[in-house]
Amino acid sequence: MSSILTAAMLRKISKGTPNVANMNSALVALDRFGAATGLDQPHRQAHFLSQIMHESGSFKYDQEIASGAAYEGRKDLGNTFKGDGKKFKGRGPMQVTGRRNYAAFTKWARKLDPSAPDFVAHPDLVNTDPWEGASAIWYWDDGNPTVKSLNAYADQNNAEMITKKVNGGLNGYADRLEYFDRAALVMLDYGPTEYERFQTNAQKTGDYRGKVDGDPGPQTRAALHARLVKLTAKPERAPQVKAAPVTTVEPLAVPVKELEKPAWQSPEVLIPAAAPVATGVGTFLSGAAPIVAITLIVVVAAFAAFLIIRRDRMKSAQAAKVETINAQGSL
Repeated sequence: MSSILTAAMLRKISKGTPNVANMNSALVALDRFGAATGLDQPHRQAHFLSQIMHESGSFKYDQEIASGAAYEGRKDLGNTFKGDGKKFKGRGPMQVTGRRNYAAFTKWARKLDPSAPDFVAHPDLVNTDPWEGASAIWYWDDGNPTVKSLNAYADQNNAEMITKKVNGGLNGYADRLEYFDRAALVMLDYGPTEYERFQTNAQKTGDYRGKVDGDPGPQTRAALHARLVKLTAKPERAPQVKAAPVTTVEPLAVPVKELEKPAWQSPEVLIPAAAPVATGVGTFLSGAAPIVAITLIVVVAAFAAFLIIRRDRMKSAQAAKVETINAQGSL
């Protein structure tokens, strides 16, 4: 299937007025290379758009504003020749940066189209069609830190992991989620902020079981994802795609009473603290009558044994409670 996206849809998804040329570059690239990279499936397109629209400011920018001089001499980017910093500044919606990445983009592009330019020799050609939009697809498909397609995370509806692979962290995460919402809603024939109408209709189809409140959240995004997945015919759908996000429950921070006792009541403190006492008792016994010495030794030994047994029992009880807490948290 080809991309269902249109220029009119991208205008609705955008915040503000997008640069038409930059916007069209994304459409041209998706139409040309979307099927070959699995980016012809709507649920993946929504995540892809959420990232490139955040990075480019709704297609406002197609290259780095700075000169690129800051990258001069950056061996990690492959900038080993004089002038590489400016020559290989960031270009495209996701800003391909550095000689090494321009070379990798060239290699990837020529696998899809043998006539693709040599972007190392002619870096400015990154900002021509279809290569401007294709540079973002390259990063999504192969150029990111995993050296694997981010489609797998999109299939899981895992926006957090996609953001980390694109950004290196979670900078602008809320804005990226908002772009995903806008893209998904528009692709499903809603207005970019028509959450309440979507929730109402999704309840009727069983895709959404949350409250109809017009407030976006994990359940709404799971429903958006599920509906987008249904737009792709089953034979063309990725077998590993999930109709809802993978969620985990963090173990609850339930306190264990024994662990909250004052330090002076802890067996770990009591037993070492008893050592000086035992030393003093030993000194006393050296001058005491045999029967008194034996009696005191028995008492001290019994007390020490009691402390050791109590300590071991407390540790066992603590371990058991912690295991129970963790087990409850992982359900």
